[in-house]
Amino acid sequence: MAKNHSFDIVSEIDFQEADNAVNQAKKEINQRFDLKDSRTEIELNKKDKFININTKDDYSRKASIDILQTKFIRRGMSIKVFNPEEPQPAASGRLRQKINLRSGISKENAKKITKMIKDSRLKVNAQIQDEQVRVQGAKIDDLQTVISMVKDADLDFPTQYVNMK
Repeated sequence: MAKNHSFDIVSEIDFQEADNAVNQAKKEINQRFDLKDSRTEIELNKKDKFININTKDDYSRKASIDILQTKFIRRGMSIKVFNPEEPQPAASGRLRQKINLRSGISKENAKKITKMIKDSRLKVNAQIQDEQVRVQGAKIDDLQTVISMVKDADLDFPTQYVNMK
């Protein structure tokens, strides 16, 4: 009997890399001439998975988000993890924006992935396990086809492929 191979599709955030990206963004914002007087503050909350930006105006907010996204991309992280809320007015006429970080695959997104895999007619089995999708199959080539298919799909969340056995 053929041995089954498997891998997991997950959506995780490397918080050490996110912390490094936030620190680099803070450094660049403090050095940029057009943002020096904005007194922009960026905080990463690892426990609740969000980034808070507090700045003086809309221009500074947009520039700060752009710098932050650039730093995430340079560190090999997807900006699809960003789920920004609407900017809110803060004390002293400043602006505050909370950017939630998506982590884990929701039930609806897991169902989309499993449906996509089943519609491909490959001889693999996909099942939802908490916040990940496990894909099993007899042929490694079929599993690699699934990986490339999910990578090519335009999903609104990042995916990683782990535990290839």
